[in-house]
Amino acid sequence: MYGLNVGGIAMTQYERMAAGLIYDPADEEILKDQMDFQDKLWSFNKLMPSQINEKRAYMQEVFAECGENCYIELPFRANWGGHHVHFGNGVYANFNLTVVDDGHIYVGDKVMFGPNVTIATANHPIDPKLRELGLQYNKDVYIGENTWIGAGAVIVPGVHIGKNVVIGAGSVVTKDIPDNVVAVGNPCRILREVNERD
Repeated sequence: MYGLNVGGIAMTQYERMAAGLIYDPADEEILKDQMDFQDKLWSFNKLMPSQINEKRAYMQEVFAECGENCYIELPFRANWGGHHVHFGNGVYANFNLTVVDDGHIYVGDKVMFGPNVTIATANHPIDPKLRELGLQYNKDVYIGENTWIGAGAVIVPGVHIGKNVVIGAGSVVTKDIPDNVVAVGNPCRILREVNERD
């Protein structure tokens, strides 16, 4: 397999994944762990809207971190069931939030997600010889506090979005976005700063 040693030390595929290195996501140890979270997610998505306490219990148990007063409208889609998702306090996610959480996704306090938002951390090699082996690597995503991600937005691996940001509906965020701006489009670009008029 590609590059099993780092600094002369043998690493498992799971360790490579955790270190952000290229790895084999079809590794038996990884798939077993991932399947456990996928099964939990399946049950989570069958909860009724009134089962708020059960929703909270899932997020507290499965997510890497989950603050107070977070809410997700179901269904919720996640490669690892949200196990690599870090929610601050007061995060709200509308229907069909999809997180490709092979890497970590850090979400600050009071972030809002419109419906059908996708956040991806997984990358596949551009080199076709590596890609045909099914290898991948992950880049974490960061979203600052009090940011609103509009409906249908896509956030690609490795992106950092600042605090107090508005990302317009349908935007594809391919580069970092600084604090206190409105950004829209494909690729997403800064439209203007947030100001007193707002």
